Amino acid sequence: MQSVWTLLSWGPEGWLDDIAYGVFITVSLALATLPVGLAIGFVVALAKQSNEPSLRLAGNVYTTIFRGLPELLTLFLVYYGVQTLLQSLVHMIDPTATIEVNSFVSGMVALGVVFSSYASEVFLSAFRAIPRGQYEGGFAIGLTGYQTMRLVILPQLVRIALPGLANLWLILLKDTALVSAIGLSDILRQSGVAARVTREPFLFFGVACLIYLVLAIISSFGINAVERSVSQSGARR
Repeated sequence: MQSVWTLLSWGPEGWLDDIAYGVFITVSLALATLPVGLAIGFVVALAKQSNEPSLRLAGNVYTTIFRGLPELLTLFLVYYGVQTLLQSLVHMIDPTATIEVNSFVSGMVALGVVFSSYASEVFLSAFRAIPRGQYEGGFAIGLTGYQTMRLVILPQLVRIALPGLANLWLILLKDTALVSAIGLSDILRQSGVAARVTREPFLFFGVACLIYLVLAIISSFGINAVERSVSQSGARR
């Protein structure tokens, strides 16, 4: 029986290099999903506070669907549904052709739409916390709608929304574990493979727990630094 240190070593006899690759995939997926989710969430928040009823309805339907569905089910719908749709389209051109959807992209899209549905509510609450007089003040000094949004509203919006978005980032980091269900080699999948091969599930899943906790702690330090920076920037303004 191999020792714990041998199992957690680098090289052919250890699994640390495989788990390190899983950490790389997990962090890469979370970082790739974050800007997608923020951008979509911001647009949805704008739609939900629009004066146009159809835009408000579309925004509400979007958030209701993706906040109501389990994240794993959304992941399966994106991964298998998009693959089926693309396969049908390709068969119209070439019946013998096959197509396979990249699991990383599928995970990014699925987690992105889920993240954006919650982020839109954070942005919407932040918008509502900003007095209407801020908009009127921008227009009064001759700023356009875009300039008012960029120079007056967005700096306040970021400060108000940051705590909620920080919590969503930590949730996103944990939700990346779901992509192991579609074959992506993240922390959980690599740990699971090691646990099955070595028959040491407690060891490797325990290591996975520690890794997620370390990532959360590092994220907390980063979030605190960003919050301090934003607060100082607001004070200078």
